[in-house]
Amino acid sequence: MDVLRWLFEAKLTIGGGFILWREVLGNVFGLVSAFGGMRRRVWAWPVGIVGNVLLFTVFLGAVFGSPNPVNLLGQAGRQVMFIVVSIYGWYSWRQSRGDAGTAVVPRWASNLTRVRLVIGLVGGTAILTPAFRALGSYEPVWADAWIFVGSLLATLGMARGWVEFWLIWVAVDIVGVPLLISAGYWASATMYIIYGGFTLTGFFVWWRYRNQAAAPRVETVFPDPRVES
Repeated sequence: MDVLRWLFEAKLTIGGGFILWREVLGNVFGLVSAFGGMRRRVWAWPVGIVGNVLLFTVFLGAVFGSPNPVNLLGQAGRQVMFIVVSIYGWYSWRQSRGDAGTAVVPRWASNLTRVRLVIGLVGGTAILTPAFRALGSYEPVWADAWIFVGSLLATLGMARGWVEFWLIWVAVDIVGVPLLISAGYWASATMYIIYGGFTLTGFFVWWRYRNQAAAPRVETVFPDPRVES
């Protein structure tokens, strides 16, 4: 109980403001999970779930008695979404794990899938914005909805092994940083900036692996004379 009390009450005071340790720890777990995802390791999913649980309590500040009373419903809701989708991704990667410990072979999404992802991101944001506004989410509400929908599509893309999922995270980070700064979630905003560079690195890592995996093997025309027939 003492540990839980500390976890909910502990904060780091900086100047006239503060940062919740729950927010710091939740984002650290998220960054470790992203690193595991880049390495295509199954443990990335359960590590990410721990971070999602912590951040859920952070973004519903008024509900959990947080010193920061600002509620970001899209941010809180996406933690629940992360947990649900992560369970699917965890199962999917465990089923496809190879001998080397990697769990998925990166692949490009089809052109039709790419179009659906763009439509889903824009359309989903338009649909959720009035719903989040009615529930009292922080302005600009469209940004909160964008982050929620983008996070859903990126997590599904990661579970399916699409290389493009990294670029969706970049789009989420671009909108997420100014929103989190304006709402006073400095730790999460800082981590989003770090995520931005990390997701670009992850994209090129998966891109390079995909190109290597797709490269045709060169077979020898003439047999090795040292091999006995």
